[in-house]
Amino acid sequence: MRRIAILGAAGLVVLLLVLAQLVLPGIAAQQLRDRLARSGRVISVQVSAFPAIELLWHQADRVEVHLATYHGSTGGLGHLLDQANDVGTIEARIDVFTTGLITLRDATLRKSGDVLTGNAILTEANLQAALPPGLTVQPVASGDGKLVLQGTALGLSADATLGAQDGELLLAPDIPLLGGLFTFTLFKNSQIDVQGVGASSVPGGFSVFASARLR
Repeated sequence: MRRIAILGAAGLVVLLLVLAQLVLPGIAAQQLRDRLARSGRVISVQVSAFPAIELLWHQADRVEVHLATYHGSTGGLGHLLDQANDVGTIEARIDVFTTGLITLRDATLRKSGDVLTGNAILTEANLQAALPPGLTVQPVASGDGKLVLQGTALGLSADATLGAQDGELLLAPDIPLLGGLFTFTLFKNSQIDVQGVGASSVPGGFSVFASARLR
């Protein structure tokens, strides 16, 4: 009788694990879809975990997301990344991503372990729309994790370097001795260590990319 009870309990545990494997990924995917839908139009969400019961502790092996549009602040994006520590691999694609005044197209975000990489297309029209009238900006050099931008206004031009320092994304005008006084912090998050940025020319605009690590 005792042996039958043990076998019955073991069978029940196996059945519960099988049911969890079938049901929990779908529930987790729907919860993530609902959260993303608050700021965009979701095309698809897939969540994978084995065993699926780890989803009860907000852990997953892989998450794949495709959004037609997403509109949010970098702070909101940082909050989503803060929650990504317990996901092994993330593949996210956003057809049109708007943050602040900047609109990016064909944006992708990949996470493998604690390594983050992002890529997107910034068209010249979208870049110009984000700038004050009379000011033009374009990338002129990229390398070693830094991006040199050249701004032109009223016939005068000046360069500035966009790069990572102590995990933050900074913009510093290339002014001898005085550049450090006018350095601006463009992105800072306690959970994200920015490693570098870059850009390359594509028809109609630029392909911009960045790399970072989760702390």
